[in-house]
Amino acid sequence: MEVRLIGRGLAVLIMFFTLAIKAQTEPRVSTSVDTTSIKIGEQIQFQVTVEADTTAQVIFPEGQTFSPLETVEAFKTDTTKKQPDRMTLQKIYALTQFDSGTFTLPIQRIEIDGKGYFTDSLIVQVTSVEVDTITKEIYDIKPLIPVEKNSADIQFFLWIILGVLILAGLVYWFFFRKKRLSEDEKEALLPPYDRALLELKRLENSRYIIQDEYKKYYSELTDIVRSYLEEDVHISALESTTSQLISKLELMKDAGTLRIEADTIDQFKKILETADLVKFARSKPESSKAEQDRKAIEQIVIKTKEAIPEPTEEELMQEAAYQEALLLRKKRKRWVLAGVSAAAILVLALGVSMFYYGYENVRDTVVRNPSKRLLEGEWVSSSYGYPPIDLSAPEVLIRQEVVIPPEEKDKIQNTQVFSYYNPNNMLGVGTTSTTLTEPTDPDYQKSIDEVLKDFADKGARNIITKQEEFSSASGVPGLKVYGSGTFQASGSGERVKGKYAIILFGGKGFQQQIVLSWEDGDSYAEEIINRIINSIDVKTQV
Repeated sequence: MEVRLIGRGLAVLIMFFTLAIKAQTEPRVSTSVDTTSIKIGEQIQFQVTVEADTTAQVIFPEGQTFSPLETVEAFKTDTTKKQPDRMTLQKIYALTQFDSGTFTLPIQRIEIDGKGYFTDSLIVQVTSVEVDTITKEIYDIKPLIPVEKNSADIQFFLWIILGVLILAGLVYWFFFRKKRLSEDEKEALLPPYDRALLELKRLENSRYIIQDEYKKYYSELTDIVRSYLEEDVHISALESTTSQLISKLELMKDAGTLRIEADTIDQFKKILETADLVKFARSKPESSKAEQDRKAIEQIVIKTKEAIPEPTEEELMQEAAYQEALLLRKKRKRWVLAGVSAAAILVLALGVSMFYYGYENVRDTVVRNPSKRLLEGEWVSSSYGYPPIDLSAPEVLIRQEVVIPPEEKDKIQNTQVFSYYNPNNMLGVGTTSTTLTEPTDPDYQKSIDEVLKDFADKGARNIITKQEEFSSASGVPGLKVYGSGTFQASGSGERVKGKYAIILFGGKGFQQQIVLSWEDGDSYAEEIINRIINSIDVKTQV
């Protein structure tokens, strides 16, 4: 009998030591907070302490897992070794809330070596800040001010600026740049008198006489003086014979329009007759005679210039008006050429862009398609309402004022609605978070009927409805109702084919709802909706 008692005592003692050793090796999780009552915007220090083996892998909660409280900051984990094989980990979270009321800090899951350990939930009281309305003046909340969005597609504008600079450079280079003139062009711009003297000087230095090329010599000599007479004296000298040209000069002398002496005309006549004999009768004068004739022609040009009467004021005004009209015509021609060149470059650039990017893409970029701008703009990821709905959208959803009907106040505790609508492309995004007064399952069919009725009240017709299961980005199961119909466009009586989607989540005492609508056939809107749907995530703990 004694042996049996001793055996039982040893068994109990061994069991006690086994449990003690196991208790020492089992991980332990504890939590604490510095306070459970704060004012709006103040922070709570929530501390999680884990005691485990030094070889254990511990994973703390990350992100916004403390909803309805918001995580301000998750501090770095503090590790302390108490024993060679045991360690203590401390993780502190700074939490806050910007609405007054009583909130439940939800249970958190701490994963240790793949096994979940759960913390206790806490009740946190958030009180509003008392405002002194007696001694301090209170102002109304300022309305929302629309701010022009800064496009994220900077590269697109850089390419536009570069293209404009290149186009401006080409137009300047070909049409407005002052080109360097050649010697012939500079000479052509000289007045007729100066040009004639310059050409006679060049003829003096020529080798025609040395090479017995008298025909070329006299041809150039007479062409120089005839061109001068035609430009400065305004008579048709180049196409006139010697006798015709002399007759015209004598007529102008007699009329008083050219005050030239008769001896000068006779001398000019003799030189022209000599030139005719050289050119047509192969006459060969002495070289000294040829040089004398050149000098005589130079004097004839000088005397003719002196014989031309000074222009009257009326003639000067006519000449100035003519020059101004000529300059204006040149400027217009330059601008026309510049415009045609710019249009040609623009057409070429559009053609290349359409070939490379496609007609529809280029067209929608040029006309600033609203859906394309939203798709390619800067998106906003945010959490809306409580229970929270996380999603990404091309614009921020705006909180809407909601009045709970009296007959629903005994069932609905709170409803928060956020929405965005673009009338240019009928793109609508809305979220609704509802908490119920009782921990009952939400009525999905009632919510669907209410959305469809709202569509119908706004003019929608021929609504087709389909239904399928849906999962959020983190795998939370939900319900998706989608379809099409004809919707009435805002601001007009036109009816446009459109599509819609209603996505619902919920649990005991709450419901989360997302409503999307867009124009049928808008490929960019389709991409926007798919991107929004793929980003949807929800928290199902209330």
